[in-house]
Amino acid sequence: MSQYRTFTAQDAVAYAQQFGGLEDPSSLVEAQEVGDGNLNLVFKIFDRAGVSRIVVKQALPYVRCVGESWPLTLDRARLEAQTLVEHYQHSPQHTVKIHHFDPELAVMVMEDLSSHKIWRGELINNVYYPQAARQLGEYLAHTLFHTSDFYLHPHAKKAQVAQFINPEMCEITEDLFFNDPYQIHERNNYPTALENDVAALRNDHQLKIAVASLKHRFFSQAEALLHGDIHSGSIFVADGSLKAIDAEFGYFGPIGFDVGTAIGNLLLNFCGLPGHLGIRDAAAGREQRLIDIQQLWSTFAERFQALATEKSRDAALCVPGYASEFLKKVWHDAIGFCGTELIRRSVGLSHVADIDTIRDDEMRHECLRHAITLGRALIVIADRIDSLDELVARVRQYS
Repeated sequence: MSQYRTFTAQDAVAYAQQFGGLEDPSSLVEAQEVGDGNLNLVFKIFDRAGVSRIVVKQALPYVRCVGESWPLTLDRARLEAQTLVEHYQHSPQHTVKIHHFDPELAVMVMEDLSSHKIWRGELINNVYYPQAARQLGEYLAHTLFHTSDFYLHPHAKKAQVAQFINPEMCEITEDLFFNDPYQIHERNNYPTALENDVAALRNDHQLKIAVASLKHRFFSQAEALLHGDIHSGSIFVADGSLKAIDAEFGYFGPIGFDVGTAIGNLLLNFCGLPGHLGIRDAAAGREQRLIDIQQLWSTFAERFQALATEKSRDAALCVPGYASEFLKKVWHDAIGFCGTELIRRSVGLSHVADIDTIRDDEMRHECLRHAITLGRALIVIADRIDSLDELVARVRQYS
């Protein structure tokens, strides 16, 4: 049995040579640590010509930005690998390929995506990928439908729910999304200039009731195998291609959580664009984000509906019209979860570069206030937003 140790660059090269699946493993000679997240080490493995060929990722036993005082389960590496393997079965064109994983070392070897770029950075730089929103909708529809009760036999579904129980990583989500921003907590991270705005969240009883309802849904609705953290920093894009990575938060939960997280990150970019671009370019970029959101949801809903019509196996769930009713629920859930993503990324521990890299303090603070205000509104009125047009109108109203 393997015994856990933190990898060095040399360890990563040796591991890639052994498990990378290359015809000439000895061609792999160098590793570069490229991880910029809080939970993992990520090494790109290069050949003699300096070409990156393989990626080795290892889970750390603690949150990197906090240190050993916040320990983490290493089992999340198994859960991440198995989530990505499962998602790859249903959406291979939009999921990173896992070549090998070792649960003892909490390490996996995966497809190199050096030909792609992280979508968040491209959105910030106003680089447009016209296929990306639709492809993300396709990924969500295929992965969430094929791991849901519509498709899986009840016995298989229950077995998978047990396989993907992820209590420690779910607890992080539960705290960061639904607890910390609405109370005084040492993990919260926001400028002092926003103290009044954040205090208003803590004192907003209507908001906290709505957040409690969303948290209860996150607790109790095991609808499909979620990615669990499908933000624009967990997505690679290239011309004609989109790939999801980083699924260590994978577990069975409400379908609207993944959809809402994806929409929320497009709205975070919407909020931050005035801090990065001139007035005209920011306005055009914002309009494009609204179009992206419409394309994402429309693609997801249409593809999920088509899959339900073609492939649903449960007699009751096959009843004509039920899938449409179910998608209405997913839509309302997604709007609420979208709002919690906006607030937790503005007030809580983990922010996004879309806003955090704005150089002008006053502009950055204004963009944060925008995200908080919009997030609060979407959470409270989620059940009253019945269409894409209404969502767009609400976003414009709070802009």
